Amino acid sequence: MKRICLFSLLIFPALLLMSCSILHAGKRPGKPHVLVFSKTAGYHHASIAYGIEAIQTLGIANGFEVDTTADASWFTEDTLKHYAAVVFMSTTHEVLDKRQQADFERYIQAGGGYVGVHAAADGGYTWPWYGKLVGAYFNHHTAGKDTLHVARDKKIPATYALPDPWIRHDEWYSFRKAPQDVHVLVTMGKSSGKGDAYHPLVWYHSYDGGRAFYIALGHTNESYSEPDFLKLLLGGIEYAIDGNKKLNYRKAHTQRISTAP
Repeated sequence: MKRICLFSLLIFPALLLMSCSILHAGKRPGKPHVLVFSKTAGYHHASIAYGIEAIQTLGIANGFEVDTTADASWFTEDTLKHYAAVVFMSTTHEVLDKRQQADFERYIQAGGGYVGVHAAADGGYTWPWYGKLVGAYFNHHTAGKDTLHVARDKKIPATYALPDPWIRHDEWYSFRKAPQDVHVLVTMGKSSGKGDAYHPLVWYHSYDGGRAFYIALGHTNESYSEPDFLKLLLGGIEYAIDGNKKLNYRKAHTQRISTAP
């Protein structure tokens, strides 16, 4: 009996430790890290600076660390692997070279997260993979006050606290083609979409091993001090962070491009 009791005292803590290790094996230690990327090769939105500051404030209040850069040289596997999510803050036109594109594809394939804000859809036109990640390419825009319709999705709480209808002033994007295979969260009525009956503005989806969340809103400086917009932005970032899971580069299938000449 004493041997059984002694065995129990030794084995149960070991089993408990093993169970805890298994439960936490897929999660990174510490706070999630988010990279905000803001390089522009076309139009540069004045609201970018406000968006960066807003995300930094959201990080402080919600437990994630924020790094910011407009330098595309950060897009290497060794750098990207430290981030739970990457935010493209109104990036425009072609902002990454082929080698950087390949490493970003591998980051997403390993389980990384992406958030595209506003003009992030106005770029990557020569990079079809990115077009599918963001969901749609920018075509034209109008501006003014309009009524948005908000969907509630059980899988993601990003829109739970938003009003429906949601009336706000912004620049309204239309796209070359409607996004496919995505979950649309916010749409706009016909009045500002040049007659478009279906006008999606916010959506999310799983793509090529990772997660992507796109917000067409956010042209104005005032957006980044608007409580409802900030709730939506935070929800998108938290979706992309995905519990701060460890990346698995064994799942990456895009081949890296050598830096050698």
